[in-house]
Amino acid sequence: MTTTQRSSDSKGGSGAGARPGAERLVRDRRRTAERLLASSAKLSFDPLKDVDWAAEPLPGRYYSPPRQLSLYGTELWEQLTEDQRIELSKHEVASIASVGIWFEEILMQMLLRHAFDRDPTTAHVQYALTEIADECRHSVMFAKMISWMGVPAYGPGRLSHELGRFFKATSTHSQTFGGTMYVEEILDAFQRELMNDESLQPLTRQVSRIHVIEESRHISYAREELQRGRLGPVRRRWEQLFIGLIILRSTRSLINPRVYAAVGIDPRVGREAARRNPHWRAVKTEMAAKVIGVLDRSGLVGCTNRWLLRKAGVIA
Repeated sequence: MTTTQRSSDSKGGSGAGARPGAERLVRDRRRTAERLLASSAKLSFDPLKDVDWAAEPLPGRYYSPPRQLSLYGTELWEQLTEDQRIELSKHEVASIASVGIWFEEILMQMLLRHAFDRDPTTAHVQYALTEIADECRHSVMFAKMISWMGVPAYGPGRLSHELGRFFKATSTHSQTFGGTMYVEEILDAFQRELMNDESLQPLTRQVSRIHVIEESRHISYAREELQRGRLGPVRRRWEQLFIGLIILRSTRSLINPRVYAAVGIDPRVGREAARRNPHWRAVKTEMAAKVIGVLDRSGLVGCTNRWLLRKAGVIA
């Protein structure tokens, strides 16, 4: 553990002779963590008990808003029957949920690495451990939802899956919390719209509601930790590049092309139609707008990675 880590993660503040900036860092981390721990104690869920897994899907209801679907507005969409469109919504929700599991498993390992080098008696580390427990429950919840829908856990694809092995083992502070901010915020944006639409399947709305409530704490933790970082000009370019790659891979992985086969569309044809679909690009840009702004203010958006963000379809 470095001297900076020891001073910034001490229990009661900094020791004699510590820099004022280190004292402030300790104080800010403690206040954030104490607030989030109190919120966790007040409002947390057990998805094994708080979701009605015995409920049957309601006929004729989408699993997510049609406008969020990758083919919405295309010629392929116009050729689908209403039942096929509902079926596509089920498979796309399953794809996004399985990618959520993949990233949450990565996040849990990154948070353990973050906690491993720090004082476990601090509120900051105790909240990291609390978040890991939340993410365990979320992964089980998403897995049970996929089983409930009776569809495959598509996952992010082989390349992204293998890149995740490298990322979870080597991520820096900026990559850990910047990547977390991006994935959690974009999922949050999708799910906020889903949970508020009473025309959709009740179970997917309830799963979304639980995830949104608990992820709001995780997002706060990541955002405040990210904004505490300080990067020099060379390091900033390096971190921008990696953040850009994380955004590109995670965004492209949201919809596995195999979902299109469920409604009789060749996966290669469906993937290309989605890639060219201006509506799908506009949805991704809308959903990512808030987090891109946070990353930009943290120095993690710049000329090094804007081209990657454009390829991901999350900026104009």
